[in-house]
Formats: sequence, structure tokens, C-alpha cells
Amino acid sequence: MTMIYCVEDDKSIREIEMYTLQSTGFETKGFEDGHSFFEELKEEKPDLILLDVMLPDEDGISILTKLKKNPDTNDIPVIIASAKGEEYDKIKGLDTGADDYLAKPFGMMEMISRIKAVLRRSSHAISSNLTSGNIEMDLNSHIVKVNGEQVDLTLKEYELLKLFISHPGIVYSREALLNKIWEVEYYGETRTVDVHIRTLRSKLKEEGNRITTVRGVGYRYEAMV
Repeated sequence: MTMIYCVEDDKSIREIEMYTLQSTGFETKGFEDGHSFFEELKEEKPDLILLDVMLPDEDGISILTKLKKNPDTNDIPVIIASAKGEEYDKIKGLDTGADDYLAKPFGMMEMISRIKAVLRRSSHAISSNLTSGNIEMDLNSHIVKVNGEQVDLTLKEYELLKLFISHPGIVYSREALLNKIWEVEYYGETRTVDVHIRTLRSKLKEEGNRITTVRGVGYRYEAMV
């Protein structure tokens, strides 16, 4: 059964959410704060997290940021819930990596509908692999093969390749790659991008030639014609 974690400090709201989820056929566990949530996360990964923004020990945006920066949890779908309902909270949550947003007070059937929609999207994304020419990326196991042979990539090399294959023909500046892959603001040093591109090209062998340099701009991945 699908496991949903409900991180909500209001006991009455948490119990209603959990009761509705269980009545709809989901398994669920509830947490009143970030600490108890992270402790349980060490033991079991859920299929989706319903995460309140206002919590007693750590706010939901901070928790979401940690989840998305951790390779072990960044693929777990997250729906942010907030009593504020302000545009800023919605934008901040979605920009941080939330898959959807619920503004309190929300109806339980709306919650179930949003959860099912996010699960459908994430299930499709997880089950699909990326293939481009002789490159195969298994998004479940993080295995990359070139001409049928497995290639060992670092996490950043893997994320670069995934971005390129997912968006063929798009030119990415070094600054944009730093922001997307390393999640740091540009302060003038882009050599780390060039180094990772060079090693990635080498590991991909002849397929690495499809990562082309756009002089004075950055890099582009050439799709198969």
C-alpha cells in the first residue's frame, strides 16, 4: 500500500488527515514536528509527504530544502500545506521543490485529489527511463549505460547528464548550471562546471561529443537527428 507521511503540529487536523487517508486506502503516519519526522525517515521512506509550513521546531520550507538536497530523499513527492495561504508561501514552496500546494483550510476530498494527482505524476516520472542515442539512464537505480556498458558517474555528473538529455538543444550558461546542479549563486567562478563537463564527456566516450561548447555562452546537448 501507498504510505503517506503527514507532518502537522495541530493534532486535530493531523488526525482528520490520517483518518481520511486510511479511509481512502492509504497507509499513513503522523508527526507533530520535524524531529520526529526525520527520525522515522531514517527507517522508512514514504511515497508522499504532506508537509505543514508552520511547525514548532523547524518550518516546512527548511525541511523541504533538506529533503531536496539529500539524494536519498529528493525524489519523494511533497505537498506543502500552509494556513497563511499567501502567494509568497506558495511560490517559495514550489521554487524549493514542492510538487503541489494546499492553502488552509482545505477540504479532505481536495487533499485526496491533489495527493492522487501528484502520485500519478511521480509514478510516471519514476518508472520512465531516459534514452538518447547510445546512452541509457535508469532513473530508479541511477545506472547509466553507454553502448550497453555501465558507466560510473558522480552525482553531479549524473545530474548534468540528466538535465542535458531531458532538454536537448537548450543552451545552458555556466552560471545557470551552477544554480541548477550545485544550487549556488554565481559569484564569478565557473571552472568547476568546465571540469565536470570535461570528465563527463570523457566517461561517455564518443557520446560525450554531443555535449557541445557554445563559445562565450556555455554548453548544449545535441539530440540525435
